[in-house]
Amino acid sequence: MKLLKSLFATALLMLSGQALAQEKTLTLMLDWFVNPNHGPIIIAQEKGFFAEQGLKVEIQEPADPSVPSKLVAAGRVDMAISYQPNFIIDVEAGLPLVWTGTLLATPLNTLSVLDNGKIKTLSDLKGKTVGVAVSGSDEKIISKMLQSEGIKFSDVKIVNVGWALSTSLASGRVDAIWGGMRNFESHQLELEGFKAKSFFPEEHGIPPYDELMYVANAKNHDADAIARFNKALELATHYIINHPEAAWKEFVAYNPDTLNNELNHRAWNDTLTRFALRPSAENVERYDDYAKFMHELGIIKTVPNKDIYFIH
Repeated sequence: MKLLKSLFATALLMLSGQALAQEKTLTLMLDWFVNPNHGPIIIAQEKGFFAEQGLKVEIQEPADPSVPSKLVAAGRVDMAISYQPNFIIDVEAGLPLVWTGTLLATPLNTLSVLDNGKIKTLSDLKGKTVGVAVSGSDEKIISKMLQSEGIKFSDVKIVNVGWALSTSLASGRVDAIWGGMRNFESHQLELEGFKAKSFFPEEHGIPPYDELMYVANAKNHDADAIARFNKALELATHYIINHPEAAWKEFVAYNPDTLNNELNHRAWNDTLTRFALRPSAENVERYDDYAKFMHELGIIKTVPNKDIYFIH
């Protein structure tokens, strides 16, 4: 009996050692501070789905939201969250990045106005002022949207309001804002006593795209660890869809002081249907089509080869 117990204990130690040897640490840099857009990541962490896949994921928030992909390209973090349009720009610029999965599979960006009857269609923006967070970044997209209703870009005035998008619209400083997220800004305005009306890019001449996706270094990435990462995300996403309120409570438990508020709760409910149910499912043609669209608008000079920026 003692011999059997000894052999059993030895076997357990060996299995434990193998599990530890197989555990992989991944550093993941978000696009911004933790918010409902990152639901599957936080739930995968809180529910232990990453651990079940033999992963230890170190979640980092960027001090500067423009650097996550650059840090991946430089080999300083394993993975980062990016936006599909920004990813295409980075790849075209020569950064060694590959797509590894999708987080939010629909656009969130909108062109928004106050719903007070003054601006009913985009054509009503003629002679009006549009506030943007960063001048020059998306003006060609705005121009394309206006063109869909017969308005020239020169018919509007662009004003850089920084990140004070909602307050600039509410105060009347601008007549419209570009860059507000449809799952956040409308709720923020509503909580301040204003009702917003949004014009969606994909309904005004802009092809649909992935709002948020994951990137890794094209030359140095662990494909097996990424596959396990995506599996954990898939489990987390299905858990969120099946148990939205329970998942919300587990999500805010990650950092109650910053996450547990009415704005985030409303945003959470609006974001649920936008999470990618199959994070690892490739849609190469969608990326290629959007890259060609960006090239037509002159946002990029050449269309990058779609075969080199997807993980294989």
